[in-house]
Amino acid sequence: MIELDRFYIDGKWRTAQSSARHTLVNASTEEPYGSVALGDERDTQAAVAAARAAFPAWAATDPATRIAFVEKMREIHLDRTDEMASAISREMGAPIDLARKSQAAAGPRHMTNFLAAMRGFDFVRPLGDHAPGDRLSWEPIGVAALITPWNWPISQIALKVVAALLAGCTVVLKPSEFAPLSATVFANIVDAAGLPPGVFNLIHGDGMGVGTWLSTHPDVDMVSFTGSTRAGIAVSKSAADTLKRVALELGGKGANLIFADADDMAVERGVRQCFNNSGQSCNAPTRMLVERPVYERAVETAAAVARSIEVGPSDQPGPHIGPVISARQYERIQSLIDRGVAEGARLVAGGPGRAPGFNRGYFVQPTVFADVSNDMTIAREEIFGPVLSIIPFESEEEAVRIANDTPYGLTNYVQSESVERRQRLARRLHSGMVEMNGQPRGAGSPFGGVKGSGRAREGGRFGIEEFMDVKAISGWV
Repeated sequence: MIELDRFYIDGKWRTAQSSARHTLVNASTEEPYGSVALGDERDTQAAVAAARAAFPAWAATDPATRIAFVEKMREIHLDRTDEMASAISREMGAPIDLARKSQAAAGPRHMTNFLAAMRGFDFVRPLGDHAPGDRLSWEPIGVAALITPWNWPISQIALKVVAALLAGCTVVLKPSEFAPLSATVFANIVDAAGLPPGVFNLIHGDGMGVGTWLSTHPDVDMVSFTGSTRAGIAVSKSAADTLKRVALELGGKGANLIFADADDMAVERGVRQCFNNSGQSCNAPTRMLVERPVYERAVETAAAVARSIEVGPSDQPGPHIGPVISARQYERIQSLIDRGVAEGARLVAGGPGRAPGFNRGYFVQPTVFADVSNDMTIAREEIFGPVLSIIPFESEEEAVRIANDTPYGLTNYVQSESVERRQRLARRLHSGMVEMNGQPRGAGSPFGGVKGSGRAREGGRFGIEEFMDVKAISGWV
């Protein structure tokens, strides 16, 4: 049994002062495999105090020094890819091949992109030709509390920690209590890279405890949070009294607009992207909007693809999808599938109950609903599981109306051979990101949304600037 009862504070591993524990459960077997300490206010105070004491010296370091530390972290992370992948697979149920190729690989990839952005980063910039003596100075905001989720654990840790460190901030990381193993591996990477004491601190805990103490702490200058919209609202309210900056990367209900002139792989690509990571991605294209002339064919294709997707344990190699994170999440997904049936959606693949062949584990069947209307619960709520809703549309105007009729605004998708249509839609879709024809966003592109998806911008130059204040200066020359 794994017992994680220490926190990384001020450059050392320290035994938790709290006696509270969260039980760690294998999502494939439903068997406990360990526990993690849940920090209390004393642990939180120690971590924040260490970060506050380390901030002046770290903020004053030459950017080249910070770059060198991140380069070392990246090198060590690459050497520990298998260790990181095993941790992620065990803690949140990602199949080991996905954990190695996508999940664990995200950390070094983000570091590479941040390093590229940092090398071209001007900390002091001219205001403009109209004011030749003015400068804008980009300066670290201070102590940053980083609260990360379990679904893409090391990806979100790297997006926040590395950007903050390069900006010159010191940090306190609180990962999800459901994903403490990968965060512990990451802390050991930071330690091996030799960062000065107090620059990086790790404390485990839950949202109601450590999350709230960090959000309200007067010595924390910024909170960067990734998680549910409900929890993001709570973080904002907690942080308001101390006027700290809050960056929120929250949920999504992405629309995937498939037009009659889309390429032959558009539907299959959309289904597989929706079900990747067992549907546990905030940017998943969970609403497939299909133009009426190709609608029935798209439904048939989507159902066939869903039925072809295998479900299996996280420790087995292969391209299958794994379990969802917990019993609570499994039951929530089941209730939403039942709701879809009750509200009249046409079930064409999957459905209620565990995936065939399993009587234990949180294995959800890859599920596809057709004839969904956008007012149904399964079209409104973020399900966070392998469930796809297909909605027909008659015109481009109707497609835009349906796509934008959602509380969320993270990622939308467009599939069409018409360049003019894609460019029109990219401007009209109300979201922080639009991906078209299966083309991923480029390195350094900002990740973030609008509306109920929050308004954080993570990755590349935008991610570094998120952790900085800009100071206006006159009379520079």
